[in-house]
Amino acid sequence: MAEQRIIPQGAPEAFERLIELMDTLRSEGGCPWDGKQTHHSLVRYLIEESYEVIEAIESQEQVNYELLKEELGDVLLQVLFHARIAGERSVEEGGFSIADVVEGLNQKLERRHPHVFGDSSAHSLSDQEVTAQWDELKKQEKPERLSVFDGIPPHLPALALTDKVISKADKGQVSLDVAGVTADGGEESACAVELFEMVQRARAQGIDAEGALRRLMYALIQASEK
Repeated sequence: MAEQRIIPQGAPEAFERLIELMDTLRSEGGCPWDGKQTHHSLVRYLIEESYEVIEAIESQEQVNYELLKEELGDVLLQVLFHARIAGERSVEEGGFSIADVVEGLNQKLERRHPHVFGDSSAHSLSDQEVTAQWDELKKQEKPERLSVFDGIPPHLPALALTDKVISKADKGQVSLDVAGVTADGGEESACAVELFEMVQRARAQGIDAEGALRRLMYALIQASEK
């Protein structure tokens, strides 16, 4: 963890300039392509840019910081893009600005870290206690989530989705009856069960199955191109 608490020099000015650039691009006389984008049309780019961040982190033996800097900028562009489009709607229509996004995040971080920003007597919490506290606070914030599986993004890659479902089930002490839903599914179901069990084994060993398989594919591609 970093020892110094500093705001990078020029950060406020650079962020303000970025907001101005996006405003110009989306305004009359700006870029025709940028001006016609919607939340839905930008989804593919958000996914692509997110995976390019992962590539910068994982594709080499060491993090490619130059590439990571660029790709994080592209993800930030997507965040700003969506906020700008939302800002073109009225508040009554659900509209919001990038300032609302940042302030909402500020409040969430403070609210979810009472052991840092609240009672000083709680600063000695263990990692496990911090995680349990985070989950409890999240539950209080989202009382509409009644199932332990509520809140799982449905479009996660299959291995990551499996890992998330198992994690939620473990926390909620829910038994996952895989055999009960695949009894007559044939070869496809049998293969799915094997994948599920492999993710379970990976979790038990502290391995991210999605990341492990992705790194293997990187290695195979590199080896095949030599």
